[in-house]
Amino acid sequence: MLAIGGVIVLFITLVVLGGYFLYRSLPSDGAAAVPENAGTSADQQADDVRTGTLYIRVIGDASDVVVRVPGGDVLADTTLRTDEYVSFDESQTLNVTIGSPGEVEVYVHGDRQDVSGENPGYSFTVEP
Repeated sequence: MLAIGGVIVLFITLVVLGGYFLYRSLPSDGAAAVPENAGTSADQQADDVRTGTLYIRVIGDASDVVVRVPGGDVLADTTLRTDEYVSFDESQTLNVTIGSPGEVEVYVHGDRQDVSGENPGYSFTVEP
């Protein structure tokens, strides 16, 4: 009987402490929990993306992307979904194949390449 009483006291103590710390974590002066300039810093980050040698980001639904070193390693063989990207900063030649060119934006050495009008399975080479 004493053990049950101890468990009940422990449970009540934990609930009270949890409520206390939850209350302490809330803003007390009515200030917003999210800073007013929260959106602007995210916009700045989007503009400051380092593209490196090759940067591919999906802006549509999805696209298969294969990046390999000619005669060597496969660096990426994946299906990217909306807002996912791959980025490479390599000092060697890269062979790139994009499954759905209309779904991606491609940057080579920081310059955007318009591949949206290309056929599915479009391939190109990136020189260092």
